[in-house]
Amino acid sequence: MPGKREFGNKIRKLRDAKKAIDPKFSLRQFALAVGISATYLSRIENGDFDPPASETIKRMAALLETDADELLALAGKTDPDLQKIIMEKPKMMADFLRKASGISEKELKKIIKDLPDKKD
Repeated sequence: MPGKREFGNKIRKLRDAKKAIDPKFSLRQFALAVGISATYLSRIENGDFDPPASETIKRMAALLETDADELLALAGKTDPDLQKIIMEKPKMMADFLRKASGISEKELKKIIKDLPDKKD
């Protein structure tokens, strides 16, 4: 069966919570803001269709004020920016991710905190 029910449920839950205080989060208005049809959004929320492209999910996350990486993970996707980072240093990044996958969230937060900010 196509679709990712957990992703759709999360989008609906977040959108409904926003709609309770702001009518622009109705199905139609939100779909318009995201750049997809209301029918497509409805089918995504119901788990009938696969989640949209990564960039669309990132727009949804921004509008819903939630973490894009978490929504992307629920959709079974990753941020294209991360793919670019991995492709720049594939062996090192793969080694890092494999080793980092075995440590606790607390330890990961410490490592991230201790890393220098990237200079653009």
